[in-house]
Amino acid sequence: MTSPAIDPNRPATGITNSLASGQLPRLINVWVTVGALVVSAGVVALLGGYSNPTNGVTGTLVLTGLLYLIVITIASALVENGRKAVDRLVRGLVTVAFLLALIPLVSTLWTVVSKGIGQLNWSFISQTGGSSFDPETLEVTQRVGAWQAIVGTLEITGIATLISVPIGILTAIYLVEYAQPSNLLRRVVTFLVDVMTGIPSIVAGLFAFALFTLIVGPKAFSGFSASVALCVLMIPIVVRSTEEMLRLVPMDLREASYALGVNRSLTIIKVVLRTAVSGIITGVMLAIARVIGETAPIFIAASFTDNFNANPFNGPMQTLPVLAYSGIKFPGQDIEASNDAAWGAALLLVLLVVVFNLIARIVAVVFSPKSGR
Repeated sequence: MTSPAIDPNRPATGITNSLASGQLPRLINVWVTVGALVVSAGVVALLGGYSNPTNGVTGTLVLTGLLYLIVITIASALVENGRKAVDRLVRGLVTVAFLLALIPLVSTLWTVVSKGIGQLNWSFISQTGGSSFDPETLEVTQRVGAWQAIVGTLEITGIATLISVPIGILTAIYLVEYAQPSNLLRRVVTFLVDVMTGIPSIVAGLFAFALFTLIVGPKAFSGFSASVALCVLMIPIVVRSTEEMLRLVPMDLREASYALGVNRSLTIIKVVLRTAVSGIITGVMLAIARVIGETAPIFIAASFTDNFNANPFNGPMQTLPVLAYSGIKFPGQDIEASNDAAWGAALLLVLLVVVFNLIARIVAVVFSPKSGR
């Protein structure tokens, strides 16, 4: 019995119907987004939301995301099929969640840049803030400057980094390369690191201030005391990040080094650390970025001052985050000048973190192992 001949020009109706189900236009996402944005802007405008521009824009964006999700899901369910509708809904949720997460970040950056860019000049960076008295006119004028805060920030953060990074890296090396999983000391250290990770920053400041009060007496304000407080916050971050990077190094590299007769210490230095150096530097920079903007522990341990003090072991010191806080919370006679100095200090702090991250990227690229061809 012969099978019927198949005409190659005849369409396969079953397959064609299953594949040729409804399909939304390629630019449907753009159209729906623009339409939702227009409708949302009109609704917010009718409700008077733009009387406060920030709230109005935020409300428009949130409403746009909700309308987009509703319209694109319904349109896909009607034109396409249920599976594609669910796929578009999930992709839309991920995209909207990402964009909503960017709103506070972009808003914060825009606020800091727009209000601080007017203060960012050489005079503000190079001179010390404070007040000056003119005996001829009997007028007290306020100088706006951040030099004392820049020096204090670099010194306090630098000392904290010099103390925390070696301790954190050596602790991570011990946990990964030497300690056995059942070792009591390893479990104790791991527990303490976990506890230190969740310590509030103000508790670290109180600890450092109480410690130095016992050592040198009352009013033990100093930059070094603030550095010790930051160390309590930095060490667990360095330990955790370094530990994870060391665990990512393949065991085959260690075994190959041992097979060549290299001892464990040299294997760790020459092989393990060099392989993980990029991730370790990234972890260190995350720790620095975590503590460089701290206000509470530095405010408690080092207090604040408008006078220039480059000695971290004697007297109060100023930092950029504390300058930003004190300029808003405790303004001088010229309130506007104090507020402007606070925004300028905030912008300087952001730029400082960006510069540190760029330096870390360059160092990671230079010192990371090069793959041979």
